[in-house]
Amino acid sequence: MSILIALIPALAWGSTGLVTTKMGGTAAQGTLGMTFGAFVFGMLTLGLFVVPQAGADFAFNPRIWIVGFVSGLFWAVGTAGQFVGFKKLGVSVGNPLSTAGQIVSNALMAAAVLGEWTTGRMWTFGLLAIVAVVVGAVFTALPDSKAPAEVNPEHDFKGGLVAVLISTIGYMMYFVFPNLLNKIGYISNAVHNRHDGLDYMTAIVGPQSIGQVLGAFIIVIFFMKEGKTMFQKGTWMNIVTGLVWALGNVFMFISTANPNIGQATASTLSQTGIIVGTFGAIYLLGEKKSKRQMVFIVIGAILVVIGAIMIAKLKTL
Repeated sequence: MSILIALIPALAWGSTGLVTTKMGGTAAQGTLGMTFGAFVFGMLTLGLFVVPQAGADFAFNPRIWIVGFVSGLFWAVGTAGQFVGFKKLGVSVGNPLSTAGQIVSNALMAAAVLGEWTTGRMWTFGLLAIVAVVVGAVFTALPDSKAPAEVNPEHDFKGGLVAVLISTIGYMMYFVFPNLLNKIGYISNAVHNRHDGLDYMTAIVGPQSIGQVLGAFIIVIFFMKEGKTMFQKGTWMNIVTGLVWALGNVFMFISTANPNIGQATASTLSQTGIIVGTFGAIYLLGEKKSKRQMVFIVIGAILVVIGAIMIAKLKTL
């Protein structure tokens, strides 16, 4: 059951690129609209679950709010970078590259900083799994010189890669920050481990959503320079994207808190949504791929999933 819960974010997050593309709008509108949806979900989680479950004193613990708020700011950076990457690379290319970056960075952070990989055997198989993920991502994003010319007017491969790199760093810190603050002692073990971590990880979601909204406003206004268009139709449509994402977010942090799953496994399993994102973009959004590209995409997706499964099973080694 724990593994099935940990796979819910994969389904939700794998659909995010598809949903935001269907909703339309610019990368800035997608980012802002998504945070509005996340805010609605976060406040509902706070009022309907965290306060009744853990009590108001715990739900409004100042340290939990600081951790959640900063985590939300990191998320805003990650999401803005990802949406820019999707616009410049296409979902079927941007999604696997973003997925691979998140799997590698989160696994290494959880292993090296949080100490979840404790044996030489775990490090050996973990690094092999990371290699499989990276190679798989490269395969899914390979261009075909014989394919028709790119028709995306926003296509910019180099700019898209930079956006995905920035996105990866933002998402890495968003994932790791709540547990990292426990590791350095800012969040006590009593708070972090209450009800097997369920109370702490769900209490983060409310303040995290506030950080997401504020971070999105800052990025959209000062970096994307789209302040004049941020309240147009594309923003409101992408509230749906935010609700889909927020569902995966709650289950992601619940799985992270579960001692039988952990940070590295939960974050890795969440990224197997590459199957949904990559193939959904091809078959639902109509992104064109040559036969050669499809072969590499299938091989690449298999390698990413194999790598993810290996990381998920490291604790049994």
